[in-house]
Order: sequence, then structure tokens, then C-alpha cells
Amino acid sequence: MSAMYPENTDFADADRGFLGTIDPCVIRDATGGVVWDGDSFAFLNGERPETVHESLWRQSTLVAKHGLFEVVEGIYQVRGFDLSNITFVEGDTGIIVIDPLISTETAAAALDLYRTHRGDRPVRAVIYTHCHVDHFGGVLGVTSAEAVDRGEVQIIAPAGFLEHAVSENLYAGVAMSRRAGYMYGAALPRGPHGSVGAGLGHTTSTGEVGIIPPTVSIHTTGETLTVDGVDIEFQMAPDSEAPAEFHFYFPQFRALCLAENATHTLHNILTLRGAVVRDSRSWAGYLTEAIDRYASRSDVVFASHHWPTWESARVQEFLSRQRDIYAYLHDETLRYINLGYQGAEIAELIQLPPALDQEWSTRGYYGSVSHNVKAIYQRYMGWFDGNPVNLWAHPPQELAVRYVRAFGGVERVRELAREAVDAGDLRWAATLLGHAVFADEHDEPSREDLADVLERLGFGSENATWRNFYLAGALELREGSFGTPTRSGTNSLTQYIHVSQILDALAIAIEAPRAWDLTLELDLAISDSDERHRLNLRHGVLIHRRVSEDIAPTAVTVRVTKPRLLQLLAGDATSPGVQIEGDPQVLRALLGVASTGDPGFAIVTP
Repeated sequence: MSAMYPENTDFADADRGFLGTIDPCVIRDATGGVVWDGDSFAFLNGERPETVHESLWRQSTLVAKHGLFEVVEGIYQVRGFDLSNITFVEGDTGIIVIDPLISTETAAAALDLYRTHRGDRPVRAVIYTHCHVDHFGGVLGVTSAEAVDRGEVQIIAPAGFLEHAVSENLYAGVAMSRRAGYMYGAALPRGPHGSVGAGLGHTTSTGEVGIIPPTVSIHTTGETLTVDGVDIEFQMAPDSEAPAEFHFYFPQFRALCLAENATHTLHNILTLRGAVVRDSRSWAGYLTEAIDRYASRSDVVFASHHWPTWESARVQEFLSRQRDIYAYLHDETLRYINLGYQGAEIAELIQLPPALDQEWSTRGYYGSVSHNVKAIYQRYMGWFDGNPVNLWAHPPQELAVRYVRAFGGVERVRELAREAVDAGDLRWAATLLGHAVFADEHDEPSREDLADVLERLGFGSENATWRNFYLAGALELREGSFGTPTRSGTNSLTQYIHVSQILDALAIAIEAPRAWDLTLELDLAISDSDERHRLNLRHGVLIHRRVSEDIAPTAVTVRVTKPRLLQLLAGDATSPGVQIEGDPQVLRALLGVASTGDPGFAIVTP
């Protein structure tokens, strides 16, 4: 146990209600490929090495516990089979499944473990707490679209779920996926010198991702449902940890589910992989509302990650501290903004009250005070800090060349960096060596020195995602880009993308300078949805709009299904299924100025 912060009952809570697990904790797909290896983190059962922060080691040890756990009689969780938890609520004739993990395979394994201990109860409903993939992607492992179509299974989600679930990563998906490889340490070896998890969970599974659209959408706080004899009261929490999210309360069980808005860590206001900045003020407000509505009536609170908290007084205190951390960061950041400070300065100035700083559940294992403060600044003030010096600064590589020249050359920069390392100023050493690498990415001594510094920063980081970023950067400096080591979206997910969203993505993909002098017009007739969209390209801008059938068609009409349109935009122009009425060169010209993103773009090098 750590002496750094006051002790509490986390280890007892994380073990409470344990019923069993699988051995080995390895889950495979139909071809035998490993999609989840919980045993790869078994090293966490040993003594903490010097290469892992003491507090992060404690958190990772807690997260490493896997298996089926009883929350209360009638509610059971499988933890440690994916980044997130899956929960089973027993009704009159079957079960309600909450958040079926990322992958079909991990969700199926969790359901099998539940049934091994609790009997072969049928699934009557699935609840998606919010629109992130680790809370719906494994739905095909617990039910099927056919069962839902027959009315045997309900799919319950917050209003707006489907739109956000399929679109969140569409426009900047390549960049987000590439950076997620850093954030989750996907290419790092598991162990004391590599990944020890992500703070919120260990890592993401890599199996089949699916989705079944909701059959019941919840719109209003206080709305209730009775599902298989289980009463559920909902509290809406949009634009908190996710754009579509809700909490819910089970009065028969005196149990409260807080989705991902109250876990045993400070969460992200802006995730390091990239996303829209979240609203910390609303986040805190929803937790206040949950406390007022449910805390006194709850014997347990559980969430989509980590372990539950029991006893009404402890539930109240846990939720209050979670609420307080987001409210405090929001209000203090705005106070400093109005004193004239910018984000990076506030991140250094802000101090947490001891009651929050010394509380395990508000430590920065996944989010951090530093990058959350900068995110709050960004939400209110944008990228510009108000200083005209920074209004038109050189971009990173051009800046690096000038810094290295001003310092007296790359050897002098490395000498200064070594002095900074000796003085314990690893942040300055990283800045210096970052300039050296951006000035000449092929300079091997600078690359190796920077890798060493990043490694030391990672080893000392309490935040798991910071650790993963540092160590992933060191890995790529030494071995080259590992690309995007994640599986792309599946047909199950992409079939629910709107045609207009696909065309938005095409507009983003247009290489505008190549299309400055190109003017064209065509109609897309989507045969499987009876839609017609008109596309106009001029001045390097692609404009699209849906048009009715009574409007005369353009000289060129392309007839495709939506799945074939996705293939066409992905570069497949030769497979059957594309019918062109008119000049085929118009479509070729359009696709000829479109490009896909680079899933291996440089991050730690220019």
C-alpha cells in the first residue's frame, strides 16, 4: 500500500463479490487470433519496479482484477475482460445487459462466465449507457439483430445515441485512431518497461465491433421503464463524458449506475487522442443532480469502468468528490482566465484542495489536472492565448530549425539537454531534443537522446495515458512508426452512417489545391435508400445536398448502394455495383482529387 495518500477500501471493494473467472484469461476470435489477453498484465501481481509510478502501479493492480463479481444480489459485473465493464441485471425471466464491451468475442465470453455461475438466463434487453464504442461494440456477443427484430430483446439508449456512435470518429477518424495507438499503448510491450494499462482499464480489445440500433430512446430525466419486471428511472447527462449519455437507478436493488461520469479516476475533459472538448460544468451539474435524486436511496453506485462503491454515506461522499473535482477545475480555470492567465500557465498554477488531492478516486490516472485545465481554457478561449507574439508563430519544424541554429547547432542543443537531464529538468530536455529531432529527423544521436528522456518521463508518470504517450514516442524514435494498430470500423457499424455524413467525409478528403480549376456536377442515386444527392465541385470545395426526385437530374448520374458508395470512396472504383449514366470521366475526375488520410503519419518526428 502507498503511504502517499490516505488509505481507503478500494482493494476490498475491488475483490468484493468475486465469483470466478476464466483461466487463462485469454479470449480468441473464430480464427484463433487473440482479441484479449488479460494474463499479459499478470506481472502486476509482483512488486512494483522503479520504472512505474507508485500510485499508477496501485491503480493498475486494482484494474487487473478480472472475473465475475456480485454487485448486489441480482446485479453482476464482469470486469477485466475489456477496457470497460459489462453488467447483468436479473429480471423475472431473463437478464438486462448493460454496456456489452467493445468486441463480440469479449462480450460473449463475459456472458458465458455469467451463465456458468448464474444459469442460462436469456437476454431480454441491452442498455447502452453512452455512445463510445467500448459500451456497445460487443452487442452481437450477447444478442442478435434477428432477436431484436422479433421483439425478444429491447435495445435502450439515450437520445442521439446512434448518430453520435457512428459519426464521432468519421471526420477526423484517421488522426484519432493514430493517436489512440499512443494513448492506449497499443504497440507497447506489456510489462514494467512498457504498458501497465490505461488507468481507466488496461487496453482495448481487438475483436469484431458491431452495433444494433436502439429500439427505445430515452429523452427526459425522470423517464421510467419496466423491463422484465425491473423498474428503471433515467437521468439524462448529454455533453458530459459523451455527447449522448445517461445515468439510471434501479429502485428494487437500491442501485445507481453512473455510466462513465463517476469512476475511480479523474477523467478526461479532452481525451489525448483528440475529440470535441467536454463540458466540465455540465458534468459536475449532472453529478449534483444524481446526488440529490438518488444518493440517499442508493446502497451501491457502479459504473462502466472500475469497481462499485457501497453504503449510502460512502456513495454520497464518492459522488460528491467526483463532482467537486470537475466543478473545481472548471471554476478555478475560469477564475484564472479572468485574471489574464492562459491555459499552460493555469495548468502550472492551479492547486487542488487537500481533500481532493489526497483522494485516490480523483487522481489523474486517465485524465490529468494539467491537460484538463488546458481543455477548459480551449473550450472557452480557443487556441490563441491573446499574446500577439503567438498569433503567427512559425510551425514546429520551421521553429525547430531556427531554435537549433540560435542555440549554436545540434551538438550544442544535445549538450544543453544533457545538462537539463543532470539537473532533473526532463521537461526542458525533452523540449530541446524535440527541436533537435524536428530540425533533422535523421540525426540518430538526437533521436536516441530524446527517446531516453521520453522513457524517463513515462516511467515517472502517474497518468497511464501520459506514460503510454511518452513510451510510444520513445518506441517510434527507436524503431519507426508503428502506424495505427487498431481494427477499422465494420459493416455492422458503417451501415448506419447517413449518406450525407459519407459525403461530408468525401468533401474533407478533397485535395483542394488540385481541384481549384476543376468544375463538375453529378447526382448520386442511392438505390437501397431511395435518396438522390447532388454534388457540385468548384474552387476546390465539394458541396452536396439531398434533392427530390421531381428535380431534373444532372448530365451525370451515379447509381450505387450505400455499402458500395463506401467502397467507392475507399478507393475501389473497379468492382461491380456502380452504374454511371452519362460521362464516366466526371466521377473519375472527382475521385481523382480525393485522398485518404495517412494512418501512419508522424507524431514525434516532423
